[in-house]
Amino acid sequence: MSLTLSDESRYRILRLIERNPAISQREIARELGISLGKANFCLQALIEKGTIKANTFLNSRNKRAYIYVLTPRGIEERARITVRFLKRKMAEYEAIREEIAELTEHARQLGVDNPRAEPRTKA
Repeated sequence: MSLTLSDESRYRILRLIERNPAISQREIARELGISLGKANFCLQALIEKGTIKANTFLNSRNKRAYIYVLTPRGIEERARITVRFLKRKMAEYEAIREEIAELTEHARQLGVDNPRAEPRTKA
């Protein structure tokens, strides 16, 4: 199976696993807003790539569950992904800041005194 994951998906999954190695696929799916099947495919892709390992254990309800462990390769990948993800988010932030500045100036040109305040409605 070969599945290409976006940096954002990998970043978010690795962060969830880092915070809670015993996280279930269902919890991952819920946290990411994806289907259980997609969460399973994502985890399988990370396992196939050698980024994480899945070890089985019996959980408190005596059901077999997994603990996900970042491998050394996974730790390195998480660092690289974090940097790329941060750079992308910073670029998005700068673009939004510029757009806000332009919109604010345009609103002022239209005579809006405080364009960042909530618009008032007439009662």
